[in-house]
Amino acid sequence: MSAVAQTPNAPVHRPDPHYDWRRVAYFVQASRALDELEEKTLVPERKIFYQFSARGHDLAQVLLGTHLTDRHDAICGYYRSRPILLALGVSMADALASCMAREGGYSDGRDIGAVFNYPNSNGPSALPMCGGVGAQFTPTAGWAQAIEYRAKVLNQPEYAGAIAVVLGGDASVATNGFWSALTMVTTVSLPMLFYIEDNGYGISVPSRLQTPGGDIAANLGSFHNLEILSGDGTEPREAGGLIRQAVAFVRERRAPALLRLTVPRLEGHSFQDTQTYKPEEFVKAEWARDPLPKLRDFLVPAECDEAEWNGIAETARGDVEAARVEAEARGVADVERTTRHVFFDGELQQQGGQYAEGYQPAAAADEPSPEGQRINMVTAIRRTLEHELSLNARVVVFGEDVGPKGGVHAVTLGLQEKFGEARVFDTSLSEEGIIGRAVGMALAGLVPVPEIQFRKYADPATEQLNDCGTMRWRTNNRFAAPIVVRMPIGFFKCGDPWHSQTNEVQFVHSPGWRVAVPSNAEDAVGLLRASLRGNDPVIFFEHRAMLDATSARRPYPGDEFVLPFGRARIVQDGSDITIVTWGAMVERCVAAAENQSAEILDLRTLMPWDRDAVLASVKRTRRCLVVHEDLMTGGFGAEIAAVVAQDCFFDLDAPVTRLAMPDIPSPHNPTLMEWALPSVEQIAAKIAELVG
Repeated sequence: MSAVAQTPNAPVHRPDPHYDWRRVAYFVQASRALDELEEKTLVPERKIFYQFSARGHDLAQVLLGTHLTDRHDAICGYYRSRPILLALGVSMADALASCMAREGGYSDGRDIGAVFNYPNSNGPSALPMCGGVGAQFTPTAGWAQAIEYRAKVLNQPEYAGAIAVVLGGDASVATNGFWSALTMVTTVSLPMLFYIEDNGYGISVPSRLQTPGGDIAANLGSFHNLEILSGDGTEPREAGGLIRQAVAFVRERRAPALLRLTVPRLEGHSFQDTQTYKPEEFVKAEWARDPLPKLRDFLVPAECDEAEWNGIAETARGDVEAARVEAEARGVADVERTTRHVFFDGELQQQGGQYAEGYQPAAAADEPSPEGQRINMVTAIRRTLEHELSLNARVVVFGEDVGPKGGVHAVTLGLQEKFGEARVFDTSLSEEGIIGRAVGMALAGLVPVPEIQFRKYADPATEQLNDCGTMRWRTNNRFAAPIVVRMPIGFFKCGDPWHSQTNEVQFVHSPGWRVAVPSNAEDAVGLLRASLRGNDPVIFFEHRAMLDATSARRPYPGDEFVLPFGRARIVQDGSDITIVTWGAMVERCVAAAENQSAEILDLRTLMPWDRDAVLASVKRTRRCLVVHEDLMTGGFGAEIAAVVAQDCFFDLDAPVTRLAMPDIPSPHNPTLMEWALPSVEQIAAKIAELVG
């Protein structure tokens, strides 16, 4: 950690030779011309619906962009980050077409144009931005960890000099993501630069309400293992020196730094923002700090004459106009393709995950080859993780307590000892950080397997989980982040509102996530291996009551067993009624139907779920009972019941029926918990009622 740094004074007559100042001037002028075109023409013509001016932020961003020269550098910005993207090589036509929601560009019209992404095989990439403030920090930290992993563990020296850069405004320093990423990169020393553009306001909220005193650099003065720099982002010499110093520190020292530059926000937060909350004197002071006139005075006549400066501006305006013509000529994307790329559908993403880099999975079989004695689910999951870790050096396992302790459920016991701390490691207590880190690592080509200790603990990571799931779709298959989130759910010997939640339907309702709920050791092996070798993000639920349950024990099905998602298991044949269930309720349904001719289907996966098997069974038995542990209202059983009622209406001899928990959290006292859960007796009674 250093004190707030100051750039040594350079000779006033000579611009910093480390910069191509004509190139800098061009991109700043181009950014200004784009903002002006949008504000004066495209927004009034209603060709753009969201517009965020970068005036005042532009000079420093362009200066930063010129320092990102390593092929494996990556940035993640926010809605005011277009200038740095121009400096990285993003097409102005793509930028405008994206803002106009036309085909091509960042998302094919699926996302707002201010939310950028830029997969760049020949240079620095822009990781997919998110609409949420602060959501960019932890994935960028994950990228930083991944490039260190690739350089040191995978022995890929081409990653040894790369860095990660995250951009954020002064309001973003109050978010969970900022503090989680800051903790992450400082505790394990990662090459990441926090670039904070402080314009004094988060929309209308002054920065003094975001961080004490309104100066995050000063407040972090005692933070360990963090280089801190601060200065004026409108002064070309000062900003250029600080940026060069910050990037060099991160690149050479392989350690984190935070650079805070003060900049004016010369327009409102967005086009609709009139800034009436700002005092008139403050607005005048902001315009007095406009970096464009300062850049002109800095370069003329020291670097170029007035005519050349004007020529650069004229060229930029001409290029922007040409980009407008090209962008407006683009059509709207084919509406029939709007549902494509929610999941991997055969067309590889450009960046992210192992398949984008040529991964070929090992031999697989979709039928088990049982061997040895019956093992419980804990052993089955651990053995699968161990095999895939040994087979694929890109696989990394992490979370709270997964290291020496081996996880609170002992699933990862011994894995760190065998594979080392770089591949199986503990994290700080931040689910936002655990999932965000995983997203960034997946974007860099690794196979992250983060653990969330209990289902309820995933709530702080909801934003990262949602953003991960939608990534392939919202970038139109440019990026994907296939991660495998292991998550224990459900009751055990007792319940409670914090450790016994299921709520699988929340993830089923989140686009882009595959959801597995194995009920036995064999299925756990096959589904986990399918997840680790797949190309989509997966929620892998591990039911606490099944981890060591006798009914869930099976022989190990072999190292090649891969169970495809969306294939239900017929647990028991029958002709009188179809029972659809999953997870811990499978065991109870089997016990309840012991003397009944009931066909029991264990769905095994909820996204996708085996509609064909369910419908075929119901058409044979003419009755359907859905049993699940989650709450009745809005539970996944409602989806199954609706589909069965719609597609089997004329085949039914009884109403489609559900058994589930009442709409309450899981009670702690075992007697209360068992009263709330569907019991063997309740299931048996409902079967008898429906069969008659």
